Amino acid sequence: MRPNVNLIEYALPDIGAGKLKVHGRTTGELDPLTLFWTGSGIELNAKGSELWIEVEAGYDTYEPWISILIDGEPVSRQMVAAGRHWACVFRGMNASVAKNVRIVKDTQAMSGDPGCFLQIRAAKFDGEFLPVAEKPYRIEFIGDSITSGEGAIGAVGEEDWIPMWFSALRNYTALTAEALNAEYRVISQSGWGVLTSWDNNPRANVPDYYEQVCGLLQGERNEALGAFRPNDFAAWQPDAVVVNLGTNDGGAFHSPAWTDEATGATHKQRLNEDGTYHEEDLAAFEKAAENFLAKLRRCNGKAHIVWAYGMLGAPMMPAIYRAVDAYAKRTGDRKVSVFQLPNMTEETVGARAHPGAAAHERAARELAGYIRPLLTGSGR
Repeated sequence: MRPNVNLIEYALPDIGAGKLKVHGRTTGELDPLTLFWTGSGIELNAKGSELWIEVEAGYDTYEPWISILIDGEPVSRQMVAAGRHWACVFRGMNASVAKNVRIVKDTQAMSGDPGCFLQIRAAKFDGEFLPVAEKPYRIEFIGDSITSGEGAIGAVGEEDWIPMWFSALRNYTALTAEALNAEYRVISQSGWGVLTSWDNNPRANVPDYYEQVCGLLQGERNEALGAFRPNDFAAWQPDAVVVNLGTNDGGAFHSPAWTDEATGATHKQRLNEDGTYHEEDLAAFEKAAENFLAKLRRCNGKAHIVWAYGMLGAPMMPAIYRAVDAYAKRTGDRKVSVFQLPNMTEETVGARAHPGAAAHERAARELAGYIRPLLTGSGR
């Protein structure tokens, strides 16, 4: 391949104000930019013929994946190998035409792999970077494996728990945001809940880590990258916060007790003899949900908060309604509501018995239809 002598290397801060759009919750640092969450990445308007990005990744078990979009269409999806290297975004294109480019992290923050990280360090380009327009709305999505896009890509019947089967694009979060012309962020973790994880681990709950950049990660490397720093909520305020949690809390009632290896203490969401939820344990879930709503409001003062639950059944829906109602009555907050997402079917199932692309598409259509009137008058 004949080298392109016109390529110029840019550190990310040198691309220029307004010409590099960072997506997702980050530390705010660009040299390098660490991508923590599902759907995080960068966006550029690039008028030139050839563009490369320098990435650095590492992992002990779960490798990161990225997707590349040109003018809104996915053109490449790839595992990011460990180490620091250059990846071609496009080459040989019409140099006089501007291309909208997005590099998107497809995989979630891996709480179970302290060695997993992904950074974008620089770009090489032979043309001109142009300003990236702001979207009129901002939406934050909070959830579990559904919101992480687990199983949204891959054949039905795939059961391996590997990063390959995660998709940030074939995902109701991205599709809802696209339908509403909104910028979005995702805070999600497979298996986690409001009070407890699917296997009754009380430490694996999203609310405890919500106020940190990416506090559910582990290890010295992630600490050095800033994952445990307080998040700067003032820098990015959403117009809507969508919470899709409760699926794993419901599953915990049907899972064995979790035992703390350090203390020997156990935790279990219990069922009554007739198969109904134990009242004390259900009340604990409701209180955790109510407390999380209060935290969300404290951090996101003007956002509409929508608890959007479903897609893998809705057994916790009555408890969610009670929690939202209790919070609203106690606080007088009128900008909080509940929306039931459409359930996955035999026709829309994806990999790992999770919602597939068709299930995410239906959920996005219905959720966008619900959120759209809430956003009226709140554009930027």
